[in-house]
Amino acid sequence: MASQTLPAAPVLDLGPIGLTDTVLTTWGIMCVLWAVCWLSTRRLELEPGPWQVTLEGIVSAIEDAIEAVMPDHGARVLPLVATFWIFIVLANLAGIVPGLRSPTDDLSLTAGLAIVVFLSVHWYGVRIHGLRQYLRHYLEPNPFLLPFHVMSEISRTIALAVRLFGNIFSLEMAALLVLLVAGFLVPVPLLLLHIVEALVQAYIFGMLALIYIAGGIQALEPKSKKSKE
Repeated sequence: MASQTLPAAPVLDLGPIGLTDTVLTTWGIMCVLWAVCWLSTRRLELEPGPWQVTLEGIVSAIEDAIEAVMPDHGARVLPLVATFWIFIVLANLAGIVPGLRSPTDDLSLTAGLAIVVFLSVHWYGVRIHGLRQYLRHYLEPNPFLLPFHVMSEISRTIALAVRLFGNIFSLEMAALLVLLVAGFLVPVPLLLLHIVEALVQAYIFGMLALIYIAGGIQALEPKSKKSKE
C-alpha cells in the first residue's frame, strides 16, 4: 500500500504538466477495462464458456438493479451506471496492491465523478423531457423554492464526492497506521475489510447516481402521462 499524501503530489512530469499517482492509476484502470472489454467481446458464443458466463452474470445483475429503480429507462442509463460501478470497484481495490494508491482516496477524482453524476442528471432529464419542461419543474410547486432546489443539487453533489473520498481515505490511512505500528500480519483482517468496503462504497455511489438520475427523469413523468392522455 502506497504512502498517502493530501493532496497527491506529481510523480511524473510531462513538460509543464505534472501527473500524480491518482492520474496514472486511473489511466491504468481505464486501459485494463478497455482491454478486458475488447478481448471479451471479440468471440462471443451462443454456448458461452466460464468467462463469458461470468461477464453475462455481472451485466445481468447490474441490469436487474437498474430496472428495479428505473423500469422504463434502464437501457438508457445502463452504460453510465455500470461504468460507475465497475470502475469504482477497481479503483477502490487498487489500494490493496503493493505500491499503488486507490484513486478514490483523492478528493479530486471523487469530485470529478460527482460532477459527472450532476451533469448526467440534467442531460437525461433534458433529453427525455425537453429543455423547457425539464427546467420548469424547478419552479414547482412554487417559484420561490428555486434557490432551495439549486442548493439541494449542489449539496448532494458535494456529499457524493466527500462520502466516497472520506470512506476510502480513512480506511487506507487506518491500514497504513496499523501496518507501521504492528507489522505485516496484523493488518490482514483490515485488508479484508477494505475489500468489503470497496464493494459497498462502489455500490452506494452507483446506486445514489442511479437514484438522482431517476429522480430527475421520473419527477416529470406523471404530468407527461396525464398530458398525453
